[in-house]
Amino acid sequence: MTLTVERVGSRRALRDFCALPLRLHPRDRYVPVLRDQVRRWARAGIELYLVRDRAGRAVGRTCTHTEARFDAKVGGRHQLFGLTEFAEDPAVFARLVELIEERAVRAGAKSLFGPVALLPNQTGGVITSGFTERGFVDSAWNPARYPETYERAGFARRFSASTWICPGLAQRVDDPAATYVFDDARIAAEHLVIRRGSRRRLAEQLPILHTMLNASFAQLGYYTPIALDELRAQTEGLAYLLDESLLLWLERAGEPVAFTLAVPDISEFLIRIRGDLHVGNQVRLLATRGRYRREAVLIIKGTVPGAQGRGYLTLLAREQYRALRAGGYDTLRSTWVEDDNKASAAQYRRIGGRELHGHTFYTKPVGSAR
Repeated sequence: MTLTVERVGSRRALRDFCALPLRLHPRDRYVPVLRDQVRRWARAGIELYLVRDRAGRAVGRTCTHTEARFDAKVGGRHQLFGLTEFAEDPAVFARLVELIEERAVRAGAKSLFGPVALLPNQTGGVITSGFTERGFVDSAWNPARYPETYERAGFARRFSASTWICPGLAQRVDDPAATYVFDDARIAAEHLVIRRGSRRRLAEQLPILHTMLNASFAQLGYYTPIALDELRAQTEGLAYLLDESLLLWLERAGEPVAFTLAVPDISEFLIRIRGDLHVGNQVRLLATRGRYRREAVLIIKGTVPGAQGRGYLTLLAREQYRALRAGGYDTLRSTWVEDDNKASAAQYRRIGGRELHGHTFYTKPVGSAR
């Protein structure tokens, strides 16, 4: 197969870039990255590439960039890549890897790492099991051939994890206080106050969450601290979808110490609109958002150092569980949790949860034999 590489620079190329995975993957499983997000990344200087066949049809795509914060976190210079999709012909993936390595050599990078968009703590990765289960917002979905293709090309797994699903919440009859045990006498004794999100005041609340987010995850090997402006960009549009009862944080003597955020799962809507959340589709989503209050996605949760190990997330999980059931949600999904994070996994198992997708990132030394 004759293959050519094109740097995305035209509207047509950007349309082809966004449309490729929709053509490659089953529409009932793959949740597209928002087109506006891809456009913002391109405007910010992220290099988007297409691989085309002899007929000019897009058959592969990727983006490439470097990030000094990630390099400082894991050590060494890395060439990051993401949004990576490819047709079944092995030559397509080989050409993508060749391109990424060319960029790595130019950047002086010693290792490839991905797929990330744009950082591991934002979104990305490859699922390694659960291929018959649909993806969801802020998660990956790919066919079974993807991990096989990466590993045949010499890539090794890094930060292996699983996403989770907790079905049947509305039918459960267990007592949340018995499921998530916390001594309520501690609430007064430790001056604990549970705060809830607010659509109207979300802009004021984000700095509180931002401080806890970076502090809580700093010790994790994959986590790269993000700036407040980056968090604002990631949560753009969250206010009009937010279920205020599912954003909770805990203050101890006035200081924020733990938080948890779940959002209504609009994955099926994003699939239907093919990731194009233009103004008209935003209006449609607002008009029909009541339809998306049966399933939720737990995006993130954490406890700041110095407050960890005291059961504060158990208290918040109890209150969030109550809110899910009171709100009529029947299913909770969770973004990926590393395999060695037993405490987080246990919180899902308590409410009948199970692993949904295996999940990993991949790394490969530049120039290593394939």
